[in-house]
Amino acid sequence: MNKAPRSLSSYSLVIFDLDGTLAASKSQLDAEMADLVMKLLSKTKVAIISGGGYPQFQTQFLHSLPISSESFSSLFLMPTSGTKLYVWRGNWNEQYSEQLTPAEKLRITTSLKESLRITNYTAPTKMYGEAIEDRGSQISFSALGQQAPIEAKQTWDPDRSKRTLITDNLREKIPEFDIRIGGMTTIDITKRGINKAFGIRKLEEYLKLMPDHILFVGDALFQGGNDFPAKATGVDCVQVDGPEDTKKLLRSLL
Repeated sequence: MNKAPRSLSSYSLVIFDLDGTLAASKSQLDAEMADLVMKLLSKTKVAIISGGGYPQFQTQFLHSLPISSESFSSLFLMPTSGTKLYVWRGNWNEQYSEQLTPAEKLRITTSLKESLRITNYTAPTKMYGEAIEDRGSQISFSALGQQAPIEAKQTWDPDRSKRTLITDNLREKIPEFDIRIGGMTTIDITKRGINKAFGIRKLEEYLKLMPDHILFVGDALFQGGNDFPAKATGVDCVQVDGPEDTKKLLRSLL
């Protein structure tokens, strides 16, 4: 469902997307958002699930929070669209990882390059990092490179039409994988069924929670968006339009 959330006391866990929800694309949490997240952590469990890898979580999210906070025992990190789970035991420990095999990675990258050629993707004159990144449990395509400035990302594919062409073509080539549009310029590819719904269900199992005790907050709950699979889990889902919208939601919950 996609509706106004119930009171915070109704939930044992609040799950957030990262890019476009808690922070601008590939940017750190600002001080106000970090403070709101820490206040929420003092009241309930919190999880972050995003297409980025664990190093991105460190740079973008953890570095904005107090070091080794006592609240971290209530915080759960789910990089690469929920294909991994990190829990706090004095430091961050990987609980599971749904790794792609070398053969799967080769099939994905070969097919992706072919789909890019067919749909007339042209790499920009200046790239900001690699376009195709192996994140172990996920292959991610970033049209301008992972570290592209937000201003460049905002103008490349604002209506997602370019990526829709690529993903439609790619799904025909490799239907055995999950392919999702994420962020402003990204396409994420994982094993079939290994997506944010998978991650949410794994966390439900780990924490022994029922779906109606969980709230999910994201900016890409539209069909084909990388938050969309969350809707299939039966948890309450709230669509936000960016970090400032998320701050309003957090203030209302707190």
